Amino acid sequence: MTSTPAANAEQGGRARPLVLVAILVVVNLIWAGQFIAIKAIEHGLGPFAIAFLPFVVATPLMLPLLYRKRAVPAVRPSAADWGAFGIAAGLGQIVCMGGMTWAGVVGQASNCAILYLLIPVLSAVMAPLMLGERLTRLRKLALAIGLVGVLVMSVKDLRDSDFLASRYMMGNLLMIIGCLGACFYNVYCKRLMRTFDELDVLIYTYIATTPIGVLIVAVTEPDAVARLARLDARGWAAFAFLAVMVLALSMILFFAVLKSLPVTVALASTYMMPVFGVVLAMLLLGERLTTLNVVGAGLVLGATMLVMRYDTDPERPATEER
Repeated sequence: MTSTPAANAEQGGRARPLVLVAILVVVNLIWAGQFIAIKAIEHGLGPFAIAFLPFVVATPLMLPLLYRKRAVPAVRPSAADWGAFGIAAGLGQIVCMGGMTWAGVVGQASNCAILYLLIPVLSAVMAPLMLGERLTRLRKLALAIGLVGVLVMSVKDLRDSDFLASRYMMGNLLMIIGCLGACFYNVYCKRLMRTFDELDVLIYTYIATTPIGVLIVAVTEPDAVARLARLDARGWAAFAFLAVMVLALSMILFFAVLKSLPVTVALASTYMMPVFGVVLAMLLLGERLTTLNVVGAGLVLGATMLVMRYDTDPERPATEER
């Protein structure tokens, strides 16, 4: 029995959300692993070295991808385009990485973990303002279910948090600024994808980010290179994971999804990261899996599948902005 084109199209339509979910699962698994990697080198490197030195490795590794074969010729960036990439780097990556890293140093870990949940919510506000995306009822429902699921998993962090303590206020503010930077970077890069290929956007913004990050490290942690050279094998493995897996592979995969999905939908998947954080803690650190963890994980995964499978609202038509 032969399949008809219509049947093949229907199967493809059903498979595509599953493929995107599978990619986002891999991405969030890698992102969850970055916190374990940071723990492995936080005593050997300062916070800004941890945040920005991996770009020195990731960016050159990705440069050859600019010369890959393409179905459509690449758009050559103009001076104005490089200004846009600089905006994405300075107000996006630098603010995100610098704010979150500094918050981890001066803030309370449980406060930072809770405030990180602002990213999908802030993105749901920025995307309509900057891109004209619609915040449909389904997307609102998925965001709400995902947020409830993560909060269920974060009961311990909520109990330990102290948002109003004066000694943690600076850390809270820096974490919020870092979340705003992350949201701005993803939304602004989605806008740049109207003109440029998503992989080119990622690489060009990394090219703009790297020298700024290196300058910050040189000013704030002048002994960073010497300390990097003294890392043991475990520390080098963690550093390589941050550069190759987190900054390179996971972002290539995420930008491929971001090209296909509205920002609000793509970033709703970040609620999966605490799920994988719990799983990794159980596997690598011997922590126990609680009933609340299972319930919260079910809600998060259910919300992700809900919006991936049934969100049929079309994206705003892409128009070139030159």
